[in-house]
Parts: sequence; structure tokens; C-alpha cells
Amino acid sequence: MSQSKTQEDQLMKNEFEGTYDKVVDSFDNMDLPKDLLRGVYSYGFEKPSAIQQRAIIPLAKGLDIIAQAQSGTGKTATFTIGTLSQINVANVKCQALIVAPTRELAQQIEKVVNSLGEFLGIKCYACVGGTKVIDDITALQNGVHVVVGTPGRVYDMLSRSVITRDSIKIFVLDEADEMLSRGFKDQIYEIFRLLPSTVQVGLFSATMTDETLGITSKFMKSPVSILVKKDELTLEGIRQFYVNVGNEQGKFEVLTDLYGTLSITQSVIFCNTRRKVDWLTNKLVEQQFTVSSTHGDQKDREGILAAFRSGATRVLITTDLLARGIDVQQVSLVINFDLPTNLENYIHRIGRSGRFGRKGVAINFITDSERGNIDDLSRHYNTYIQEMPQNISEYL
Repeated sequence: MSQSKTQEDQLMKNEFEGTYDKVVDSFDNMDLPKDLLRGVYSYGFEKPSAIQQRAIIPLAKGLDIIAQAQSGTGKTATFTIGTLSQINVANVKCQALIVAPTRELAQQIEKVVNSLGEFLGIKCYACVGGTKVIDDITALQNGVHVVVGTPGRVYDMLSRSVITRDSIKIFVLDEADEMLSRGFKDQIYEIFRLLPSTVQVGLFSATMTDETLGITSKFMKSPVSILVKKDELTLEGIRQFYVNVGNEQGKFEVLTDLYGTLSITQSVIFCNTRRKVDWLTNKLVEQQFTVSSTHGDQKDREGILAAFRSGATRVLITTDLLARGIDVQQVSLVINFDLPTNLENYIHRIGRSGRFGRKGVAINFITDSERGNIDDLSRHYNTYIQEMPQNISEYL
């Protein structure tokens, strides 16, 4: 192992403090159910992120846990994998309850649960406000393993005994800081009072105040804590732009116009599907552009990545599968040919470790119908994404 890799690993270890310090750097070594592992790899994960290396196992073992990690570091998948590893699929009753502050976040978590639990046969339902109560009652009475929801609707279903309380083994609060402050606190307390006294509790949040940590003592049994000292991934130093290409066909034209800018530096172009990666690569090669590409179906991924790291190839087209595998330190331009389908993947595509302080540029291609997605990204990461200027090359 190179000295720089050793130093990097040590720095990563120093990112965390807490009462649980065991690190498992491979999903294969986490003793997860075989079909859950299939779901993890099918979802596109290759190597667990820093929070996943530390928090999945204690959660899977049934320990109460307080875990702090910022948005975009794999927090949702951490509690989803830890939770799903405990589900008895043969028992179609609510065994896990995951509560989030907003309808959108709850629905996003539901998608992650369904994707990761696909091969287990997990039934998950999002129980959120703004929908018909009768629809919730029908779905829940038909039987689900996991309920994800917002506090008001979840409390309503629990108090009516539509959600079977006695079968709940694990209760996860996402964005716990927000949930245990402001307007949600009383509702969360009421939910806790309706749950079995034996329930396992997981708190996950990007921030943890002393007030939140103090509240946990009322509901948690000797929780292990994994607290981030400072940001692992950040968007600081990255200029972010969007360009409205009109329709899907407009993306290729804009990309070819930009290619001269791309090839002066090392660039990564992200597409959402393997098919799109292959299509775009072939189309660029047909027009005499020099690019390389890689995705999960290819045998020589490591060779292609090695050529890219060495600078032998300068433009790499890939999927989210490799968003976590590429050393973004050397990449000064990232193009999202497709916006990521999952908000959390945005920071993995373009984010970098703030301690190295390198600058970078990200360009997001959007169609007319995706203008709102840029606003969603800006809000989610509290960042600014501006329209791409004509003189984009001056930023590189």
C-alpha cells in the first residue's frame, strides 16, 4: 500500500469519534444476508462509505445507535442496510419504522428500501401526509415489513393500531436533530410511547446538538455513538453550473461544443444508465472524439480507471456505480449528462474532500422539464448552481 493511501486511510479514521470504532471496509465482510448483499451491489455500491463502514454492523447487531454524517455520505443506505438485515421476511408485519421530517425525504427513503430490499422481497410503504388515510389503512392492513413516514401520519396509524406495534423491532429517526427540535418533538415523543419498550432506536443526522443528545437518554439503551468531527465530503471550492439544453437530443450537441474545454483537463461525464454510457461513447468516437468509458458490465474496469488516473485518457464516461470509486481529487471538471436520479448521489459525483482544497467545476445538463431539479439540489445541499456562462473555459 502506498504511503499516500495509508495517510488517506488514517485521515478517514480521524474523521470520526465516538464509542464505536470498528471499521469494516467491505460489504462482503459485514455478514449481511446473501439477498441483501445482492441488493447492495445491484444498487450500485462497490465499497462502503466512511459512515457505512462504521454504522451498519452495530445497527445490524441490534444496538441503539447515534450516527452523525452529512447528507450525501451514504447515511440513508447505512440505516436501510442495517435495518433490512434484521427483517424476517416470512412475517409480513411492520418490523421497522423509519420516520423523516418531510414527505419528499420519506418517499426517497422508501425508494432506497425497495431497491436494496428487492431480492429479499421486502414490502415497504410510505406513510405520509397529503394522501388519503383510507389508502394508508388498506396498504398497511395488506401487510408490510417496513413503514417509512412523516411524524403526523405515522402517529395517526400507530394510535389507530393500523400499524401493528408489537411487531416493531427497530425505530429509525432520520434528520434526528430536526425531528427532536422544532415542531416535531411532541409527536416523536408520542410515537415513542406507543412503541414496544424493547424497540431498538437509531438516530441519524447531519448535525447533533447537545439538546438532541440529551433527549436521547430518555429513549435509548446504552447507545453507541459515531460522530463526525468534520465534513468528509464537501462542495466547497466547486463552481456549479447548469445549462438548459431544451430536450434530450440537445445534450449531445452541447457536449460536442464543450469538448475542446473538456480535453484540456481531466473530466468525468456521468450518465444514469449503462446503455446511455455505451451510446454516448460510441456517438463521440464516431465523431473522432477521444474518450473512454466504464460501467458495471465491463470486465476491465480497473484497467480503464488506471489509464484515467495516470492521465493516459482524459475524458471518462461512467455511471453512478463508479461515483464512489473515482478519485475526484484529480478531476477538475464533472459533467452530469443526466442529473442523478438520487439527490444523495450528486455530492458523490462532484464532491471532494475539503482538506485538500482543490478547485473544480461541475456542469449539469438539464431539459426544460428539469429546471425544478436544480432548485431541489440547491436547497438540499444549501449551495448555489448558476446558469453556465459563455466563458466557461476561464473557470478551469
